[in-house]
Amino acid sequence: MVETFSCTFTATELDARSGVQDVVARLRTMGIPAPRVDEVQIALTEAVNNVVEHAYAGMDIGDVRIRCNLHPDQLWISIGDGGAPFKNDELPMGTPHDLTVDSDQLPEGGFGWLLIRELTSDVQYKRDDTGNNLSLCFEIKMRNANSA
Repeated sequence: MVETFSCTFTATELDARSGVQDVVARLRTMGIPAPRVDEVQIALTEAVNNVVEHAYAGMDIGDVRIRCNLHPDQLWISIGDGGAPFKNDELPMGTPHDLTVDSDQLPEGGFGWLLIRELTSDVQYKRDDTGNNLSLCFEIKMRNANSA
């Protein structure tokens, strides 16, 4: 059986934070182990922040659409927006930075895609008439109702 839910919110920092919190709260009620929900929250926050900061940069603010499909062993989260496409229609690789440098030499950002790729088992992207569509897959071991 597949459990599905979706939500839409405005691509602002405040609404994005609230929207991600709403999704995470819903996931917590679906039997997904809490540590895995925490990991999903990290990846989802990074992806949604990218929409707010980059996809809609220099544009009128649009919406972020999230759809979650929980299968017995996987959670797929689709994130859609009407913002600018990724450069060359390709996702960033998320390569690790050299962390052995002095702290003042560390980059301010650039860790998001590394986190997203580390926490997911699959990442897919396509651009169509509706805009950007990013899909994140998380492997899930569901809690038994009797083991709570």
